[in-house]
Amino acid sequence: MTTMNFKLLDPFPKFQFLDGPTGIQPLRQLNKQLGGVELFVKRDDIMGMGLAGNKLRKLEYIIGDALKNNADTLITSGGLQSNHARLTAVAASYSKMDYELVLTEAVANDNPEYKKNGNILLEQILGAKIHYLTKGKDPATFIDDRINSLRKSGRAPYLIPLGGSSPTGCLGYVNCFQEITGQADELNIHFDYIIVPNGTGGTHAGLFAGLKLSGMKDIRIKSYTVLNHADAAHNQTREKAGAILNLLKSGLTAERDELVIDGNFLGAGYGIPTNEMKEAVKLLARTEGIFLDPVYTGKAFAGMLADISAGKFRKGDKLLFILTGGLPGLFAYQSAFGPELSPEK
Repeated sequence: MTTMNFKLLDPFPKFQFLDGPTGIQPLRQLNKQLGGVELFVKRDDIMGMGLAGNKLRKLEYIIGDALKNNADTLITSGGLQSNHARLTAVAASYSKMDYELVLTEAVANDNPEYKKNGNILLEQILGAKIHYLTKGKDPATFIDDRINSLRKSGRAPYLIPLGGSSPTGCLGYVNCFQEITGQADELNIHFDYIIVPNGTGGTHAGLFAGLKLSGMKDIRIKSYTVLNHADAAHNQTREKAGAILNLLKSGLTAERDELVIDGNFLGAGYGIPTNEMKEAVKLLARTEGIFLDPVYTGKAFAGMLADISAGKFRKGDKLLFILTGGLPGLFAYQSAFGPELSPEK
């Protein structure tokens, strides 16, 4: 493995939230059913704080940059069940920064469980300052006004984009690619594919930039869209990957045909359950005791399983699925997985 180019990360400050690499484990029981491919998962859903998730890697670099720029207040936005908002609250509290969350009705879901449980409950426990915007209110305008107000009061706000997917935040997954290749060497495994959900595109873009920096030619990164349709996801991910490579002054580019993005498992839209997602969540829980989330990993895992079944991966391929977290979201989707219990008569 070529490691020289990863020194390009050195100038960028990090605020450490991870205690070390997250684990890689084979799915031994499920692999018996998969007909020849070998499936592994990287446990970015298990970290030391905040019920974990991929946003924590991004926040290491984001908060490092915010502190470098003497910011004192983080402000970010997301849907009501945003994992990024939850982890921003955790990371800001840990690093002793003030923060504000702007939450919107990004998903057409009026169930009380969706507005009271999951990430919302955790943010309330954390004491988060939440601005809840109902449908029709423009979050960008609200955030601009809020930033101006904070500045007038003498604060130094730092805006984190949706999903933490700024070029700086995405460095967390450039670093993660280096972590994966180091673990693969230790385990004496070659992964043919790294597979991720694609929401705001930052995780895929960061991993792709890491692949480019490594110079490796025999790994493909594939994502399944959960937010945008394939063309929009492709354009967004390519733009982010190019911005990361430019930030690193790498001299490398992101070409369209280098990005593999599948839009066939989005369903009716972001955060809206599909039957394939529900079956994937149940399957992994019942074979391996691992829980996917309903918005991101559930849909991406369903897409990967369908492609395995359709023979789109070769026999003997080793696939590494990044478990990007989001477990609290399951508790906001109880009605998607079963009826309420009825007492015995």
